[in-house]
This record gives sequence, structure tokens and C-alpha cells, in this order.
Amino acid sequence: MVDLDWKAKMVSSDLPNKSPKISTKLHISIPIIPFRGVSNTSPIPASNSSCSAYEHCFRLPELRKIWDRKEFPDWKTESILKPALQALEITFRFISTVLSDARPYSNRREWTRRIESLTASQIELIAIIIEDEAEDSTTRGTAPIVDLSSSNGVLVRDGSYAEVWKVPGETTVVNKTSESSLLPRLATWQTSEDVAQKILYSIECEMRRCPYTLGLGEPNLSGKPSLAYDAVCRPNEIHALKKSPYDHINNHENQSVYNTHQILEAWIHVAKQIIQRLTERIESKEFPKAANDCYLVERIWKLLAEIEDLHLMMDPDDFLRLKNQLQMRSPDETAPICFRSRELVEITKSCKELKHKVPAILGVEVDPKGGPRIQEAAMRLYSEKKEFEKVYLLQAFQAIEGALKRFFYAYKQLLVVVMGSLEAKGNGVAVTSESCDSLTQLFLEPTYFPSLDAAKTFLGESWSHQQHKGTERRSRRER
Repeated sequence: MVDLDWKAKMVSSDLPNKSPKISTKLHISIPIIPFRGVSNTSPIPASNSSCSAYEHCFRLPELRKIWDRKEFPDWKTESILKPALQALEITFRFISTVLSDARPYSNRREWTRRIESLTASQIELIAIIIEDEAEDSTTRGTAPIVDLSSSNGVLVRDGSYAEVWKVPGETTVVNKTSESSLLPRLATWQTSEDVAQKILYSIECEMRRCPYTLGLGEPNLSGKPSLAYDAVCRPNEIHALKKSPYDHINNHENQSVYNTHQILEAWIHVAKQIIQRLTERIESKEFPKAANDCYLVERIWKLLAEIEDLHLMMDPDDFLRLKNQLQMRSPDETAPICFRSRELVEITKSCKELKHKVPAILGVEVDPKGGPRIQEAAMRLYSEKKEFEKVYLLQAFQAIEGALKRFFYAYKQLLVVVMGSLEAKGNGVAVTSESCDSLTQLFLEPTYFPSLDAAKTFLGESWSHQQHKGTERRSRRER
């Protein structure tokens, strides 16, 4: 342990009386970390050939054309909600794949539980996106909805309409269920009926605070208008891409890997769009909205880890055989497989770059001499408890950092479990104490927000000193 005598010019007069007096001399014990080679740098994507092969394997160029196509000019949330809904639709297709698996050794029970959990997590995120849309005056009421209601009780029973009769004296509400989504069809298939019903009730519960519902056949007990799901999500276009370029390979896990990575990339694209909006909101000083976006990004990082964990359910022999059939590993490629996703690398860099927004949020400039100017401003902010919306945002920054590092740590463990430690070494994942690969570096590198970290360290120490002094005074009085 190293005992540091760190002297700094601390804030005293600017702090309220209820805050502890901050000592100008703090003794902080910092452990020596023998691990070398860790630096705070951005990840580097795999080679262009590897990235292109990855994108071709999962038909990402075609998916991105659908994601980026603007069909509702007045609806700002389209670029975020559309790929999220399409990820959900691909999940419905994945459910069909899982429940159609005839292999006797497939763990269908756990597969079903995992896919149900993943679906519920996505529905929760979609509901949060819609709630935030409704709270923003610039986006409220711009979503394309289908509001079908009748007051005379005469309803046409064709297509996919379903009626919900409300109490006497009120309007009869008519729900329009999607005609192209797979979920209503799963609800009619005996094998998947219970799974589909559980999903429909999840939609009903999660959309309670939203101004409209998804229109996938959920009960809609509140009689809300429905999103024009088929027009927004385009399920037919999504399912037209259900076949992998390597569909000729006779391996059931081929479709599992294909669906998993399409869902993963869709949510990575959602995160990319939210980070862009987050940056704009910080620049326009809309800090509460920016904090909401940060927590959305944090949740997406957690969702990405949940999606990646689906690889654990794949049969080891079938998966490793598929890996060789797809030639997933190149002898010249040392970057981890996840770095073949260009957008994953991009959102990782963008999340790390949020550290440059801290001075503007605190309203100070970086001290060219390296002084603790930002740290002192952060301490004032935390102590005064006045501009709490800034505290929300800075806390959310660090929440993103934690979720990002947990994702890459979990991914490293996943590679070892799924492919074996020797294979992980071949992918540049397993390292010794003398070296550090790009993946390990992401969760071992120093904090992205050193000034915020230092501010909390000194505040914590000051409260500790204050408590210690109070204890000493009480001891003297008792004597």
C-alpha cells in the first residue's frame, strides 16, 4: 500500500454550512496494481475484410438500409424505435426457431426461459423509449398510430380486428392487431401459445404509462390507440432476410447464431442513435433529457450482454462445428470477434468520449496546468444539491461506464466458456500479467471520469474525518 500526502486547494467558503469542512491534507491508501499495459485508449475494429465478412454473414447492409430509411418525416423517434421494434420481431422469429428444434439434446426448457426473458427486456426498453417520447413536447403525438373506435357498437369482423367492449355508456374500442407480425401467429400455435400469451401480457403491463400500445394482439384494457406496427416495423421486409447467406450449411445452430447477431446489431444501432441524440441534448443544455438517454444507453449495454449470453445455450459440439464451417476465425486476425462489429466499436468510443462533456456540464474550463478545477466544481455540485439535474447526468455517465465495462468483462468470460480457453487465446483474449489485449483493457483501464472519481473520493474522506472528529469530541465529554 502507498500512503499519499495529497495537498490541494479545496473549496471551503463556497460550501454550505451543513457540508463537512474539507481537509486540505488527506491520506488516501491506494493499492498497487501489478498489472501492466493498461491505458485509456479507444478500441480498434478488426480488419476491413473481417468486418465485411461479419456484416455479410448476418446481412447487416440490408438491415441498415431498412433501419435508416425515413418514412415518417415528422416523427423524430423513428430512427430509434424502428430498429428496436425490428429486433423484437426478429426475436419472435427466434422463438419459432427454438420451439421447432427437433434435436433431443437441445435444452428447450432453458432456451424458452431465456428467450422469454430477452423478449421482456426488449419490451421494457421499447416502453421507456415511448414514455420519453411522450414527455418531450417536440416529439409528443408524432408517432403514426391507428385509432379505431366506434360508438354505435356495429363492428366489422374481418382482417385482424378484435373488439374490446368497455363498460356501458362508454365508447366501444376496437384494437387493430398486426397482420404481418409473427407474434399473433405464435399465439395460435399450440407449441408456442403459452410463450406468446406471456409476451402479450408483458406488452400490456409495460405499455401502461405509454400514450399508445404496440398493436400486437395484447389485451389493451385501457383502450389506447395502437401504433401502426406494420407500417413502422415492416415485418415482411425483416422476415425476407431470415435466411443466412450460409443457409445451405446443415447445422441447426446456424439459425440461432444468425438470429442472435441480428438482434444484437439492431440494439447496437439503437444505442448509436440514442448517443447521437444524447450529445445534441447536452449541447443544448437539456440535462434531464440527456440523463434519461444515458440511462437508456446503460440499459442497452446490459441487454447486449443478455443477448450474447444466448450463446451459452447452444450445443457445444454443434456450435464449434459451425464456427469452423463459417470460418469465423482468421489466422491473421487477432482482434476479438466482437470487434468485427463496426457499430459496437463506434458506440464504445462514443461512450468513452462522454468524458469530454464534463467540463461544459460543470460550467468550467479544463485547467491547462493540470489543476483540480473540474474536481472542485464537481465537489461543489455534489455538496450544494442545487443543480440536481446535472448530478443526474454525471451519475448516468458513470453508470454507462460501469455497464460498458461489465459487458466486455462478461464477453471475455463468454468466449472462454463457449470456445475454450485455448481458442480464447487465439482470439487475443486470454492474457498474462505482462500483457493486455484490447478486450481486457476495456474493463481494466482507469475510470473515464477521473475528476468525478476524485471529487467523490475527497468528499468521502472529508465526511469520514468529520465523523472521526465528532467521535473524539463525544469521547472527551464522556471522560
